[in-house]
Amino acid sequence: MRTFDTISSLRAAVRAARGDRRAIGFVPTMGALHAGHVALLQRARAECDYVVMSVFVNPTQFGPTEDFQKYPRDLREDSATAQSAGVDALFAPTEDEMYPDGPRVTVDVPEVASRWEGAVRPGHFCGVATVCAKLFNIVQPDRAYFGQKDYQQLKVIQRLVFDLFLPLTVVAVPTLREDDGLAMSSRNRFLSAEERAASTVLNSALRAALDRFRTGEQSASALNAVLRERLAEEPRAQIDYAVVVNAETLEPAVGAIAGRAVALIAARLGAVRLIDNMLLDNGAESRPTASP
Repeated sequence: MRTFDTISSLRAAVRAARGDRRAIGFVPTMGALHAGHVALLQRARAECDYVVMSVFVNPTQFGPTEDFQKYPRDLREDSATAQSAGVDALFAPTEDEMYPDGPRVTVDVPEVASRWEGAVRPGHFCGVATVCAKLFNIVQPDRAYFGQKDYQQLKVIQRLVFDLFLPLTVVAVPTLREDDGLAMSSRNRFLSAEERAASTVLNSALRAALDRFRTGEQSASALNAVLRERLAEEPRAQIDYAVVVNAETLEPAVGAIAGRAVALIAARLGAVRLIDNMLLDNGAESRPTASP
């Protein structure tokens, strides 16, 4: 594995790989890698000839009161994890490399970004879309891999790629969970022992809604009530939102559910904010589409 910190050097390496007619896979990350990231890398390794992973804690997707400075950073450990997973090129740019004149040009995807996380974290998805547009332009991958755990982010990226006619495929990879159901996240490490025990309520609420759906409940309001009632059983969980939405538009589901739907949850346990989701279907949990 080779490590690059400049755009020009990475582009040269990718250009050489592409010259050998090899398919380029890309996994963008902010580091603090865990098994969920490894699943993305393994999928990329299985499907592509040359795998690029980026580590960049993107300042433009953090709000003024959020944890940009506290976000965990350990490039040495991340590099070791990436190498073990078969990454060919690790791109670890500085903030000046990615934003040499500041974020003067930004990308917004308001149709799917304005609600839920977008409402709670104004500007967040503009930062995500902007940095991903930059990274896609730098790497020019054939396939880019994103986890379903950040479901709204996945839809933002899919819309970005679709509307800007970017020549790549967005591959959605199922959420990887701990044995007790908690979705893997870099922020889980900040939970206290009591908060960690309480955090399982998110998956429990999602499973309860999925079970009700699979046994015939079609009312969006009834499924929303299932989510809220289960979450209310854990006093440590402070809910930002818990709602069933259209799986493509992310508009709130109304009346009887028609088409694909997904349950979204965001909740705070102490100082840690967790998000999770679950597709409401009659089979496997994870069947996200690869385009809008």
